[in-house]
Order: sequence, then C-alpha cells, then structure tokens
Amino acid sequence: MSEIRRIFSANGQPFFPVGGQAHNQSGQSAQQSEKAFQAVAELHGNTLLIPVYWQQVEPEEGRFDFSVLDGLLANARRYRMHLVLLWFATWKNGNMDYAPNWVKSDPARFKRVVSAAGLPLWVLSSHCPANLEADRKAFTALCAYLKAVDAQDGTVIGLQIENEPGIMGSDRDYSPQAQADFDRPVPAELLHRLQTAGSGRLYDLWQAAGGQPAGTWAEVFGSLAGELFTAWSIAVYIDRLAEAGKAVYPLPMYVNVWLHQNWELAGESYPSGGAVRNALDIYKWFAPHLDLIAPDIYIPDSRTYESICATYAREDNPFYVPESGSWGSNAWLMFRAVADFNAIGYHCFGVESIFAPDGSIRPEAHIVVDSFRCLAAVSALLLKYQGTGKIHAVVQEENLGAQMIPLEGYLGRVQFGPRPWRAQDEGGEPRGRGLVIQAGLHEFYLVGDHFTLTLRRKLPSGGVAEPALSSTYFHQPMHHTLSVDEGHFDAQGEFVVDHRRNGDEISRGFWVEPALGVLRVLLCD
Repeated sequence: MSEIRRIFSANGQPFFPVGGQAHNQSGQSAQQSEKAFQAVAELHGNTLLIPVYWQQVEPEEGRFDFSVLDGLLANARRYRMHLVLLWFATWKNGNMDYAPNWVKSDPARFKRVVSAAGLPLWVLSSHCPANLEADRKAFTALCAYLKAVDAQDGTVIGLQIENEPGIMGSDRDYSPQAQADFDRPVPAELLHRLQTAGSGRLYDLWQAAGGQPAGTWAEVFGSLAGELFTAWSIAVYIDRLAEAGKAVYPLPMYVNVWLHQNWELAGESYPSGGAVRNALDIYKWFAPHLDLIAPDIYIPDSRTYESICATYAREDNPFYVPESGSWGSNAWLMFRAVADFNAIGYHCFGVESIFAPDGSIRPEAHIVVDSFRCLAAVSALLLKYQGTGKIHAVVQEENLGAQMIPLEGYLGRVQFGPRPWRAQDEGGEPRGRGLVIQAGLHEFYLVGDHFTLTLRRKLPSGGVAEPALSSTYFHQPMHHTLSVDEGHFDAQGEFVVDHRRNGDEISRGFWVEPALGVLRVLLCD
C-alpha cells in the first residue's frame, strides 16, 4: 500500500477534483464562462479550471479589479462546483500575452528575454527583479481577495501559478544580467542535491556531462546548460510567488508543464525552462512552496502516456492532470492514470468543445464525456482505495479482445464488446474502458463501457493455475451471487441502489454502461 498525499480538500475533507479546463479566453466574464460550467456539468464533474488574467485584474499599476472573479465565484456556487484558478501572468505558454499593458509597454523597467542573436523576445525575464515584484504584488492581491470573499465557502480549492512557464524563442536569456548569472558557478545547493541524490534523470545528465563537482553552468551541464539554467531561474521565481501567496492565503498551489519529446529542442518546440523530465528535479528542489508539478498530457500512444505518468507520479510529487485531450485515446488512458499511477485529479482541456453549435454533445466527444462521467461516479471510492492495489484499470488496447485482472480470491476476466444480447453500435464499436474496484473479498464496483467482467473463485493452493485468455474456463458457474445493483453514491459517500439485476441480466457476467452509473456486485462463499 502506498500513501496518497491529497492536496485538494473541500469542506475539510479530502477531495478528488474531476472535470474540465475552460478555453483560454473563457475567464473574461461570467457570461463567457457559462458554457464551461455547463460542459463540466455534462461530465458530471465537480471542478472547473479557469484562468484569471493579470492584465484584467490590474489594468493600471496598483489598481485592482476583481469583479470578473466575483462572477466566476457566483457561477461556481450556482452550479455547485469548485474552482481551480489559473494565474496567467508573467508566463502563458512561454510568452507574456496576459501581462498588463503597463508592463508590456515599459521594457526598460520590465525587462524581456534577449535571444542569442541579441533580439528581445515577447517573454518577460526571470532575471529582472521588477518583473517578479510586479507579479508578486498582483498575485498576493488575488490571494488576499480570495481569502476575504471565499475562505468561508471554499469554492476555490487551488491555484495554478502561471501557465506552462518558460521561454519560446530561445533556450535561455542572453541579456547582460542573465549572462552574468549564467557565467557564475552553479549554485552549491544544486550540486549538493545532485551528489546526495546519487541517481535520477538530472543526475544522469550531470554525469554524462562529466560530473564536474563545481563550475559554471556550461562547464557542469554542457549542451543542456541553457535549458537547465532557465529552469532553475524560473523555479526560484515561481517559488517566491508561491511563498508570498501562501503567506496571505495558504491554498494548494502548483505549476503545469508543456511536455517535450526526445527529438524536440527547448525554446523551439516547447518552452525552455519548464519542469520537463530533464528539469523536474530542479523544480522539486528549488520550488518547495509548490505542492506539485503537473504535466499537461495530450500524448495519444499508451506507452508514452504511461512513461509520462511514471515520471510525474513520484513519491515527492502527487500526480495530477490539469490538462488532457478532449477526445480520442484520453477516453481510456485516463483510467490507467487513476488506477495505476494514483492520479489525485483529472481534467480535459477546452471542455466547452464537447458541445456542437446546437448545444448537443458532438458525436466524437461522447466517448470522453462518458469516461469522465464514470470517473466522477466513483470519486468516493478513489479517495478510499487509491494506493491499496484494489483499483484496476480496464483498457482495451488495439486488437485486444480480453483482459485478465488479478483480484483477491478471484480470477477476473474482462471480455470487451457490448453487453450480452446487444448488437454492435452503429458506426463501429468503441473501445472498452473503465475501472474494477474490489472493496472487499466479495465486494466489487464497476464503471465503464463496452466490457463484461466474469469472476471465478481461485482454487486452493496447489490447484489449477490461472488460465490463459480463453473463455472455456469461465463457462461453468463461477460464484455465488448475493446481489448485483446499478446505483450511485450520495453526498455522504453511501451507495444508493437504483436498479437490481437478476436472472438473465447476470447470467453472462457483469456488464457496464456509462448511463447506468456504478455497478455493485456482492458475492459470497
């Protein structure tokens, strides 16, 4: 059993946020946010992630206007949802688009990153104290306002500081101030951390560059010096924002990551200086006031997806997904994140995109909407059983017809496809996906779509070994059923029965469909 550190809470209790993130412009007004709230409601979600813009809340230096935030809070309370606010300020996807005009128009005071060619970029420099101080004042003003208007209600459960921070257009800042910092010795604390760690991605990169015990960034990290130097500078910058914000209102705070692939270059294909795999240790060591580092996952193939999950699901970093794809493979891979990597929350980006112009759900979005509904339906069980080994992901990989699930006391076989006696869906059959949760020796909860679970008691020690995926082993009676119920969990986390199955409804296994809610199966000796 592994301990799950949950950073989100509601009403004093651990909380599993599930839902969607609004489009980048949806936080401009309460009216523009309406569709995002409606979309999360369609997912049966409990939390909306939505931006708050520095340029909007501080249109003139020192004058703050939080009226838009009041509208967002009112909408959230009307929809009975929680909010995670995304602070678009110094950085948004590697640039400064959401900084106020009075910052953008004064580059002499608010210095920008300079490229290797000597050209100023549309990115505020993390080496400029004036940039940090201005952002810090605005961010702490936001925290103070939230404390004043929302501390009692607790509508806002977390803050994302910046959005995919880093530099687009260069691996690092080549301005005179930044160059002077780059030419200084690597901080002794970083080298001490590396030596103490003795392993890890950053340690391996250091060793590959020669493992120098001291020296400049270039001497210690070689070709990756620019990106790692930028990561260190930005991590320190963001940590100071988090430290100041928490001193005012100690909400959970995190930073998200624009991921990279192995063949991509920092500053060209993704923002240099973000907490990507190479730099994750730097963020964990130099941004201790952040509660976690969260990857934005849009990767469609399962192996890369699982590799990302494994990278960020560290003992010192609770795994959280603030952004993921709105359809496609995310519809089934999300169950692996929750079951195999103990994700403490999950959201899809651009949640309003599930709607067609006429207000209906787009055909291509149905699969991900159904998956989120399933995830939301068992959030109470996720809070209870994550980390225990009792939650099992059901994921139909391409060309996979069945899946074996290791269970306590039982052999579990998942057969993919529509429920017994139901014809294949017109237009093709979606992949089976969902969760099987074993709450006790004879107590199971199922959610998902396009799979049927068959159970057989394990034989005594020394008996027949676990079979292959052939279904012949499962043709005879396999268990003694007390009850099979479709239902849901109430606000207190208690299971409520909506419909009891019996007879032909259970003779061919336990099938699931999203619209039927949670299936509870109780067996006995």
